Amino acid sequence: MATHVSIHPSVDNGITPGLKDFHGGTLRCHCPSRQVVVKIDAQTAHNHVCGCTKCWKPKGSKFSMVAVVSRDSVHVVENGDKLHIVDPTATIQRHACRECGVHMFGRIENKNHPFYGLDFIHTELSTEKGWSAPEFAAFVSSVIEGGTNPSELPAIRARLKELGLEPYDCLSPPLMDAIATHTAKASGALAA
Repeated sequence: MATHVSIHPSVDNGITPGLKDFHGGTLRCHCPSRQVVVKIDAQTAHNHVCGCTKCWKPKGSKFSMVAVVSRDSVHVVENGDKLHIVDPTATIQRHACRECGVHMFGRIENKNHPFYGLDFIHTELSTEKGWSAPEFAAFVSSVIEGGTNPSELPAIRARLKELGLEPYDCLSPPLMDAIATHTAKASGALAA
């Protein structure tokens, strides 16, 4: 049993199932005043914990928790002037608060990307309950790039499995299949 290993505050004490009839909520940055507020008009999908070094993580967390939602469901409703793109050259344009550093949403602008039309959000920035539950762990080995000792990986993977989050060093098989399908259709290998 690997229960002493901390993954992310939203899953460390177990995973709360999402609600089928949940229709979104509000995300808030961590500023004590003039918070950036983003309204989400839909339930999320493909929620997961992510070990990459690009995603925003709560202080002290090895993993981020990120889900996707249709970009037309994402609306900046307060203090959008505080947002900036963390890395304009990155595939996912992460819009973060200039003051507290919290990533409010990530957007892919490349219309040829398989995930174009989906925005990436951190549901722990919401007080509403019912968001889709995390389903897997992505880019697990990447926590090493963030400073985790490689010797910790067996315990981390054991804890992820204990939580029901299958660990991958890429994305989940359904998402990898979606990427491959998009690429095959774009190249003509599969009929569109």
